[in-house]
Amino acid sequence: MGSMGKVLGVGLVVGCAVAMCVVAGTMVGKRVKSRRRWTKVVKVLEEFEEGCATPVEKLRQVVDAMAVEMHAGLASEGGSKLKMLLTFVQNLPNGSEKGVYYGLDLGGTNFRVLRVQLGGQRSAILEPGVERQPIPEHLMTSTSEVAKFELFDFIAASLQKFVEKEGNGSVALEGKLRELGFTFSFPMKQASVSSGILIKWTKGFSIHDTVGKDVSECLNQALERRGLDMRVAVLINDTVGTLALGHYHDEDTVAAVIIGTGTNACYLERSDDIIKCQGLLTTSGAMVVNMEWGNFWSSHLPRTSYDIELDSESPNPNDQGFEKMISGMYLGDIVRRVILKMSQESDVFGLSFSKLLTPFILRSPLIAAMHEDDSPDLREVARILGEILEIGDVPLKVRKLVVKVCDVVTRRAARLAAAGIVGILKKMGRDGSGSTASGKVKGGSHTKMRRTVVAIEGALYTSYTLFREYLNDAIADILGEDISSHVVLKVMEDGSGMGAAVLAAAYSSSGQDTL
Repeated sequence: MGSMGKVLGVGLVVGCAVAMCVVAGTMVGKRVKSRRRWTKVVKVLEEFEEGCATPVEKLRQVVDAMAVEMHAGLASEGGSKLKMLLTFVQNLPNGSEKGVYYGLDLGGTNFRVLRVQLGGQRSAILEPGVERQPIPEHLMTSTSEVAKFELFDFIAASLQKFVEKEGNGSVALEGKLRELGFTFSFPMKQASVSSGILIKWTKGFSIHDTVGKDVSECLNQALERRGLDMRVAVLINDTVGTLALGHYHDEDTVAAVIIGTGTNACYLERSDDIIKCQGLLTTSGAMVVNMEWGNFWSSHLPRTSYDIELDSESPNPNDQGFEKMISGMYLGDIVRRVILKMSQESDVFGLSFSKLLTPFILRSPLIAAMHEDDSPDLREVARILGEILEIGDVPLKVRKLVVKVCDVVTRRAARLAAAGIVGILKKMGRDGSGSTASGKVKGGSHTKMRRTVVAIEGALYTSYTLFREYLNDAIADILGEDISSHVVLKVMEDGSGMGAAVLAAAYSSSGQDTL
């Protein structure tokens, strides 16, 4: 029995030792597998970061490509991915405008009516009034014969109520109609500063027998039916409105950029350089050009497999390539696609990540909130992952990984937007390269850079602090500190609305004395 006990004891010890070895081996195996999975995730991030790299040399290539495409778009119709559309806006507000003016802003399921009072001498806009009106759904998709009248009659009626409620601060001169600014953010072919032919409806609108019609004339007829003594003086898009408002406040404003859900830019071009309209006569020698820069493309843009997938799955593949890399509509979905790839490569986000398969579930405000989360435990990142993506219990190191993905996407977008802006400055000769004399002013025995203001609007720039800092820093990187010190990015609020009303004042036949 004694020897038997010893044998059993030895067996038990050996068994325990074997079991411990198995457990230890299993734990080591798990750690090795975990390291391998983490290595895969880190590799996904590193490859993505490398693909999104925007060294200053690459940014300068994008600058040059933007300027070349601008030249091509001005030379001939269809000569460039940039449409370079003529707006027929020759005269921008100079600050001397006086009086009460109204603006309309139609660009989606809501439209706005605005009122501004101008006092001259670049004064502040006094007592601005704004009213937002939802458009009834039946007016957006009507197919009846009278449908083309119904939408514009509704807008005219809303304007009439607004004018009556606000009080009529301006009176038309005898035989004259008061000027109205109309921001119309749908595809149209401009025929003059006050008229444009609707090319197609977007954003859920589909109205019988309006495509191919002059939208200003449709509104003017509705105003006449309501007995309103107003007419459309300027028909513009939101970017031109931003430039107009910027120029009202600062005469050095020569370009405008919107970087929000979508993106676009416009600038003041010399008439002589608009080759596709030879013989174009302007009283000022210049005209505002609507670039439609969202469609810009160049082989120098740092495109990744995620960008290619996003583009191919979009409703407009091979279109709006620049916009898909820099605008708020798409940044969140690029982040989603990278995180999804990480989830498929490992289990760092757990085994349930079905919400990551939902396109556009991550919006740009969520990306900004995660990117700018400065709490030690990144609790905002954890909240968004849990509430929006239904991914819980994410370790801190994985949350940091998510923040890094947001940073890579945002940094690339901001720096490319900066390159686009500098491309405009290069085309205008205001980048310090000496390509055009217009960018410099002679002073005494030397030449100094001219102050250049770019009006900028859009939540991505105004509300996303890190995006704004990356963009501003990139302009300094590209131009150098000396040149960039002469370039001012000035935030404009409500260029699409206020800008239209102010531009109407600039085109008013009585804008100097209508108080």
